[in-house]
Order: sequence, then structure tokens, then C-alpha cells
Amino acid sequence: MKLECEVLHVHEDKVQTVKEHMVDEEKIYTLADLFKVFGDSTRIKILTCLIDGELCVCDIASLLNMTHSAISHQLKVLKQSNLVRSKKKGKEVFYSLADSHVITILQQGIEHIGE
Repeated sequence: MKLECEVLHVHEDKVQTVKEHMVDEEKIYTLADLFKVFGDSTRIKILTCLIDGELCVCDIASLLNMTHSAISHQLKVLKQSNLVRSKKKGKEVFYSLADSHVITILQQGIEHIGE
């Protein structure tokens, strides 16, 4: 089965409609960078740990059986991408998901791979 058109014909009306709704280049690159952050399984594990609420680095390291420094490094990347936020309580720093969009992205991804 051939997966390309057998005739060369541009549907100008459809092309114009898509052009009017396309996301600008800068946003495309920013979105690509965001998805790169989601491309690391350790970061995905950290995000899923935080779905139920805030945790400190020690909690996450224990859950994932990883070192504190490895978790801290990944949390820094997640924080720079605005996927997590931190809050200091006394001598401890607790991390949580930045907003409900992060949960939605994770849930949609899990749902998608389950189909």
C-alpha cells in the first residue's frame, strides 16, 4: 500500500486554515524543549511520585532507590522547566508539581500508552 498521494494537488483552503492556526516558531522550540525534559525516565518517575503531594529529596530518593545528589540534579532540571516548584519548611525543602497541567500531561501520556 502506497502512503502518498498519486496526484500533486495542494488543497489551498485547508493549507490556509492550518497556517492561520499554527503555533509560532518560538513556542514550537519551547514545547520541544519541554518534551525533551519528559524524555527521561528518572524525571518521569519523580513527577509521578509527586502526583499525590509534596515530598522532600530524601523521600523521593528512598522511593526510587537513588542517591540524593541524583534526585537533586533531576529536580533542578524539572524546576528550570517549570514542572516542579519548591517550598522551604525549616531546614527541609519540599517539592511538588508546579500545577495541574503537569498532572494532565502525565495522565494523558499514561492513558495514550494504555490504548
